[in-house]
Amino acid sequence: MYKQIRLYGSIVLAMIFWSVSFIWTRVAITSFQPVTLITLRLLIASLLLFGISKFSGKFQRVRKEDIKWFVLLAFFEPFMYYIGGTYGLTMVESTLASVIIATIPLFAPLLAYLLLKEKMGWTNIVGIIVSLTGVFFVIYEPIGGFTANPTGVALLFLAVLSAICYTTTLRKISTHYSTFNVIFYQSAIGLGFFIPTFFITDFSGIQSIHVTQQALGALIMLSIFASVIAFVLFADVVREIGVAKTNVFVNLIPVFTALFAWLFMNEEVTLVKWGGIAVVVLGLFISQIGKLKFKIKLTIVR
Repeated sequence: MYKQIRLYGSIVLAMIFWSVSFIWTRVAITSFQPVTLITLRLLIASLLLFGISKFSGKFQRVRKEDIKWFVLLAFFEPFMYYIGGTYGLTMVESTLASVIIATIPLFAPLLAYLLLKEKMGWTNIVGIIVSLTGVFFVIYEPIGGFTANPTGVALLFLAVLSAICYTTTLRKISTHYSTFNVIFYQSAIGLGFFIPTFFITDFSGIQSIHVTQQALGALIMLSIFASVIAFVLFADVVREIGVAKTNVFVNLIPVFTALFAWLFMNEEVTLVKWGGIAVVVLGLFISQIGKLKFKIKLTIVR
């Protein structure tokens, strides 16, 4: 009984941290440019992950034949995922961003079908249709029509596509590596993509940055809680109950984000938006019905 409480408490806590990460990002980008924020976040997270892996004695070196897969992995996530997600958050509200990101488990089987010829069940198809209907209600207002910035929505779906490509690439990574080491290397290699990007996009305006206490706190929270602790909690639960059952809890992210955005960011969440969120979550649960019957290999890391 105690073990179950600990496991489910851990996964809910991880979902809370990832939910609040949308709000922390909105706060942090009031001071930091998107690429600057991501670069600093990855730097802090990489140092923490490296320290933990060395201290625990679980550090592993990358084998030469696997380098290409780790580079590709890091390109999709964190590089393209964070570019789409962070820039998208500068244009849309936290609630909508979390709803779109939460559709990642829906579209992963679709890409696997297109690229790997894996079969798609009817639950996946119905889940996609239902959830996209929910997204429509989140971005549509009865009075005023579509209120969301289309560029922001497109960037967030770019993040979704990147996360799915990441998952597909992850299957090429040898099981020789622990999940913890995989995340460390993708974060560290991701810095190799972001540092040159930082000098191209943000370096010229670095002197004009005014860092507030709130933005600095949000950066630290993102690095420690969203990029490290949430992952550790998530990975621990995956080992115990499996990925398929654990991924059901991802459905809580848009709900938590909407609640926290309403409480702390004064974002307006209308009854129509709440209804849309409920429909999205319903679609996600429908898509998971078939997966709960089978053991699948899928890892989601944020």
